[in-house]
Amino acid sequence: MTGRRPRIRLFRVCELDQYPDAGQRMRILSMAVLAVLIASYEGQIAPVVPLLLDDLDISLTTYGAVSATALVAGAIASMVGGRLTDTVGRVRLIVPLLMLTAGCCFLMTTVHSAGQLLAVRAVLSVVDGMAMAGTAPLVRDFSPRMGRAQAFGFWTWGPVGASFLAAAVASLTLPLFDDSWRSQFVIMGAVSLVLSVVIAFNIADLSPELRARIVQSERETLGRADHTKPTRALDLFAHRAIWAHVIGIASWLVLYVTLVVYGQTMLAESFELDAATASQIMAAFWTLNIFTLVLSGRISDRLQLRKPFCVGGTVGSVLLTAYLAGLVGRGDVSHLHIAITGALLGGVMGCAYGPWMANFSENAEDVDARLQGTAWGVFTFLTKAMGVVVLVAVPRVVESHGWRAWLIVCGCCMAVFVPASLLFRGPWRRARAAPAVTPQDTPASAATGD
Repeated sequence: MTGRRPRIRLFRVCELDQYPDAGQRMRILSMAVLAVLIASYEGQIAPVVPLLLDDLDISLTTYGAVSATALVAGAIASMVGGRLTDTVGRVRLIVPLLMLTAGCCFLMTTVHSAGQLLAVRAVLSVVDGMAMAGTAPLVRDFSPRMGRAQAFGFWTWGPVGASFLAAAVASLTLPLFDDSWRSQFVIMGAVSLVLSVVIAFNIADLSPELRARIVQSERETLGRADHTKPTRALDLFAHRAIWAHVIGIASWLVLYVTLVVYGQTMLAESFELDAATASQIMAAFWTLNIFTLVLSGRISDRLQLRKPFCVGGTVGSVLLTAYLAGLVGRGDVSHLHIAITGALLGGVMGCAYGPWMANFSENAEDVDARLQGTAWGVFTFLTKAMGVVVLVAVPRVVESHGWRAWLIVCGCCMAVFVPASLLFRGPWRRARAAPAVTPQDTPASAATGD
């Protein structure tokens, strides 16, 4: 029987004293993915930006400054949130923060000026950043290394699914509310609040003792952290592998964030597409990306190899980014040609991302299994920090040199990941199975017990 030790804080937390079986782990992992979806959905504002700008009478430049400032606040908060999940637990932090972000969505309906928009978006970014920093460590806690890359592939469905969900809900409901952008935040808040309650009653946390273990499979534990020593965040950065991960993924994220923030805009301006066609091409990108995230994760777990998938997917991404940059400005490129190129780019990026997440988690575990929250807090910080860089840099580079120049910048940044990966820990090739020992091969001393 799985042990539970309930503790009362802001709400009842089910804390497990024994590592759960596969069925219970799948239930908790599904709740973690749902939490990522909610946290990402509550931050979605892209579908209503044109309506919001008109209603508040603010320029796109002002909106960009507001978004960048809010992201800075969220980036700092994610570092704090990641560290807190290591000390107070994952669930004890995630569920109340999800409910707070739902409240921030309702608060968005009271915004009537740029200053109010900045205040509310900054608060939402802080709360959301802290919540997101706890979800990846929770996925790690309930996914042994034999299935971790696939689990992180599902985790990535949260941010991607949130973009689809926000766009779909907006397209269906805006006409019902006279194109009021405030209606979307009421819907976001209501949906998120209900789902947060569902998560609260179906999620659990591991005890600190279990979180300190390095679990290979349900029946095999590779080791555990020494509880007699205090945890220190700086211990992570005493290892060059962690620095290599930080530098490599920060560079890799430049293209990813660009496509998230400016994907449709880049396609529309580069190839003279209408908004609907640009969105269809980006949908093809995300569709294949979602598929390869899980497929590559499954194969990576089966082979217990991470680095070949990270590097192979990244090299493919660099080549396809260069190819896409070469297409920019050509007037003879068909929509199908662009869609296939975009879908392939999404596919190879997915091949790299899930296995990288597993590799980063495992390398951080090897330093100290109790610092997973801290490690993923750094990752969330980098994601938001690169969002700020992209928001600030893209308009300036594109205005001066065009989208081709920015794609070249993205390709060069992503190429930095390849040499950085040489410092990641982990094998490049699958280890050969040890030959079985037959009775004839057994030494006499071993057979007699001498």
